[in-house]
Amino acid sequence: GRVFSGASCLVAASKGTATMLSRLRGGGGGRLPGLAPALSSLLTPSPSRLTPRTTTPTARPRGSPDTRHSLSSSVHFDPSPSRPRGPHSSVATSTKQEAFVCKMFDRLWDTYRARVSYVRTYESLVAGKGATFFNDHIALRTIALQDSRTGISSISRLFEALGYRSAECYNFEDKHLAAVYFQHPHPKLPKLFVSELKTWELSEESSDLITKTLFSHHPDHVNDTLLRRLNAIGSKDMSDAEQEALLMEAVACLEKPAWNAVDLEDVRKVHKESQYGAWVLVHGYNVNHFTSLINSHKVQGLDDIESTTTALKNAGVPMKGQIEGDKGTSLRQTATEAVEIDVPVMINGQMGTTKWPYAYFEFAQRDSIGGAPRYEGFKSTQATHLFEMTQHEVKN
Repeated sequence: GRVFSGASCLVAASKGTATMLSRLRGGGGGRLPGLAPALSSLLTPSPSRLTPRTTTPTARPRGSPDTRHSLSSSVHFDPSPSRPRGPHSSVATSTKQEAFVCKMFDRLWDTYRARVSYVRTYESLVAGKGATFFNDHIALRTIALQDSRTGISSISRLFEALGYRSAECYNFEDKHLAAVYFQHPHPKLPKLFVSELKTWELSEESSDLITKTLFSHHPDHVNDTLLRRLNAIGSKDMSDAEQEALLMEAVACLEKPAWNAVDLEDVRKVHKESQYGAWVLVHGYNVNHFTSLINSHKVQGLDDIESTTTALKNAGVPMKGQIEGDKGTSLRQTATEAVEIDVPVMINGQMGTTKWPYAYFEFAQRDSIGGAPRYEGFKSTQATHLFEMTQHEVKN
C-alpha cells in the first residue's frame, strides 16, 4: 500500500469537500492512478440514482417491503445509571461540539461492546490491574461507486462537520481498497480510519452484484440539514432534548441500514473476490472496530503489546496469530478474533438470517523512535493484514 500525507489527501479542510482533480476514470472501469483512488467517490457529481453497468436491479421491485431496518441486529441504548461509562466520557472537553463527539462515540461503543464479548473481558482485566483504557481509533468501512452517496465521503462528512480533518491517505493495491485517516484538533479524541472498496477494480460480476444491492441506498441517508446542524453545535442554543434527538440521528447514520438486505447468494459470490465488500453489504456503516492504545495502560502486566496479548489469551480471548510490527518500531498492532453475529439476508426471496463475522477489538502500541515525536499514523502493510480478520469461513 501507499500513503499520502496532509494536503495530498485532497480533502478540503474548510468545508470537508474534496479538491477536484481532472477526471481520471473512463467509462470502462479502469484504475485511478496516484492519489485519486483514496477519494474516488468525490470526483464525479452525483447522478440521480445508482445505475448498474449491465443489469437492471430487480431484486427489490417497487412495492416490495423495505428491509433496510433489519439489515443488522439492533442494540438499543440503555440510559440507566448502571450502564458502564463509555471510554470517551473521561475526555476533558472545552466546547459543546467536542462533548457531542464524545457522546456520539460512546453511543457507538455501547452497541459495539454489547456485540463483542471480548471487550468486556478486556475491561475486567484493565479494571483488575488498575490500568486505563484510551481509545486510539475507530474504523469504518464503505463501498465506493461513482456516486457521492457512497464511499469514504458518504460518512466522513458526519465527522468533518464535527471538526475532524484528513491527515493521511492510504492505498491497498492487492485488496482494491483506499482509506483516509482523520484527526480532530483535540488530541484526546480518537482518530478515524475510514476505508472504501473501489468496485471498478473488481470483476464485472462482483461489481454488478454490489451495485444491485446499493441501488436501494437511501438517497437522504446523510443529508445537508443534518451536517449543518452538527456544524452549528455550540454556536446556536440547543435544548437537551434537541441535542439528544440530533445525537440519535447522527448515530443512526452509521447503525441504521442504508440499503435493503442483500441476497445471501449474492453476498457469497462477492465474498469470493472481496471479503471486505461482503462485510459492508451485510453490516452497512456499522463500526468495524475500536482500538485500545496500549501506551495508556501504564501498569505492569499490561505495559506492552506482548504482555497484554498474553493476559487476554490467559483470560480465554482468541487472539490474532501474530503481532503486526517488529519490536522497536513506531507502531505495533494486534487484535482479537472477530465475533460472529446473525445478520438478516434475503434467502429465496424471503427474509432470513445467516451468521457473519462482525468485529474484532484491536490493540495498538505507538512509540517514539530516535527522539522523534510519537508516531500517530498507520502502516499500510499492517492494516492490510488486519482487514483479513473479518474473513468469512463458508461451511458446507
